[in-house]
Amino acid sequence: MKVNIGLRGWRFDDDILDENGRIRPLGTLDPETRQRLLILARRVVDPCDACRMVEGAATEACNVAEVIYGEPNGEVVLCSAHEPDFIYWFRELGGEEYAGETEMRRAFHEWFVEGGRAPDDYEGLEHVDEDPTAVPDAPPRSEAIPGIEEELDQVDEDDLDSIDIDLDDLDV
Repeated sequence: MKVNIGLRGWRFDDDILDENGRIRPLGTLDPETRQRLLILARRVVDPCDACRMVEGAATEACNVAEVIYGEPNGEVVLCSAHEPDFIYWFRELGGEEYAGETEMRRAFHEWFVEGGRAPDDYEGLEHVDEDPTAVPDAPPRSEAIPGIEEELDQVDEDDLDSIDIDLDDLDV
């Protein structure tokens, strides 16, 4: 079974979580999973990429990211209002050629900055939520990815350098 952690999009095998719903020790995870999880920890409460491109430096006017697409170090984080733009670009305008590539973020951002948007009637993806009327505030990073703070305390700096992760902006 696959699970989302923190944001929709990147799916992990459910064995990434222990019996208490907390992430397993980072040292027990394969390098790719560990890298995705560390990037997710950094991006989980970021503003939507598209909102930031629209609003500029005024990040307080941006929606918090709800979904993540792409590869580590080329990921795109989006709110639900801008997810259809990405899906449209990816499915209808050739964005799938960037699947598996870190260039996806650059290519999507270029298209979006040049005025690219999904048509108003484009439906995108339908997500099934347990309670679609509940729209929670963005949780602190420690609650979005249970156990991440404890795990980050155990990670060797050389290991972080080897996977090109900078966690200086995390509150851990």
